[in-house]
Amino acid sequence: MIDAEAFIAQHGTPIVASEVEHSAAMGVPSQPNAHDGTGGVNAEEQDKSGSRVHTRGWKRHGKREAARSSWAGGRGAKAMARSKECPCDSSDEDACREAALRLLDCADRSSGALLERLVLKGYDETVADAVVSRLREVGLVNDEEYARSVVRYCAGRMLGERGTLLELSRKHVDRALAQQVVGEARDAGVFVDAAWELGRSVAARTAGLDLQVRRRRFWAAGGRKGHSPDILREVFYSLFDNEA
Repeated sequence: MIDAEAFIAQHGTPIVASEVEHSAAMGVPSQPNAHDGTGGVNAEEQDKSGSRVHTRGWKRHGKREAARSSWAGGRGAKAMARSKECPCDSSDEDACREAALRLLDCADRSSGALLERLVLKGYDETVADAVVSRLREVGLVNDEEYARSVVRYCAGRMLGERGTLLELSRKHVDRALAQQVVGEARDAGVFVDAAWELGRSVAARTAGLDLQVRRRRFWAAGGRKGHSPDILREVFYSLFDNEA
């Protein structure tokens, strides 16, 4: 029967730490390791393994640094854009006028909305008000025409009288002017037509559903759009009760 030492010498089976300690205690010399013949891992292979781990670590570190730099660069670009918008001199009327014209190039605005944007950009309110007043004088800002365009937009969205007033207020149209143009639209039957259009739309979407469900959805839609309850009641009885 072959002893353990001869078997290990013949097959080159690596010896675990506990076996090495046991052999040392018994006076048996440790056997050469298959890697380097000295009982340990080859130094060159250790260097290669360590180098690979080190390289992977640096690659991950580099990616994190690149991502962090990209994020910081994005923030820097935004900050630079904001700094360009901020005026060097808040009382510079020429710069304020240029800023106002750029805003009007993007979209029509009421004088109130334009004034607010200029003040938010950092211009002095007195300077911004003078610029807006001058733009009204030359016809580049026309609150009345703008208010009527908002009413037409609201009618296209099937908004009622109350909903249209809220939209005009949100766009900083003067309250007296808003009530004037809404009154003209009411007299022209704009909001009644919008309520009927809304009723037909809800009726088509809810066809085949229970009457109570259709009633609830129609009244909810009418309330969100800001229609008068009297008009909604007339539309509902005409469109939904007849179908029932």
